[in-house]
Amino acid sequence: MRRIFTAIVATAFLALAITAPARAQLPGTAMRANIPFDFIVNGKTLPAGNYEVKRLNDEPEGLIIRSVDNKHDHAVFETESMQQNRMPREDQIVFDRFGDTYFLSEVLTGGMETARRLAPTRAERELKRETQMAGTKAQPQTVSIALY
Repeated sequence: MRRIFTAIVATAFLALAITAPARAQLPGTAMRANIPFDFIVNGKTLPAGNYEVKRLNDEPEGLIIRSVDNKHDHAVFETESMQQNRMPREDQIVFDRFGDTYFLSEVLTGGMETARRLAPTRAERELKRETQMAGTKAQPQTVSIALY
């Protein structure tokens, strides 16, 4: 009898863990943001505007960002899981900023302990290297935008 009870409790917890993922973790569910500046994703420059971010399929690694009105191009990109120091309350996208150049760097889902991190592009690594060679040890500024 105890084994059956333990199995039922374990199954209930597993079902909760599977059915309670956040919006960005679900395929086809879009998170939207108004991005007020041009930005670079995976080597592609996208203009300022309203964008949506969503998963490409059941796997969390592949994401796509496209303009809500379909007036602008889109970018498909791969991410890797990254443990958060603190759990964000709301969905966010994060950019690394070098001067007037913004690179999409993270997608955060509110209530989740993990985020999706993009690998820095060659252009981003070169800008960082140039900044360091100029005698400054400045790191890129981080700009977060809440999603709706």
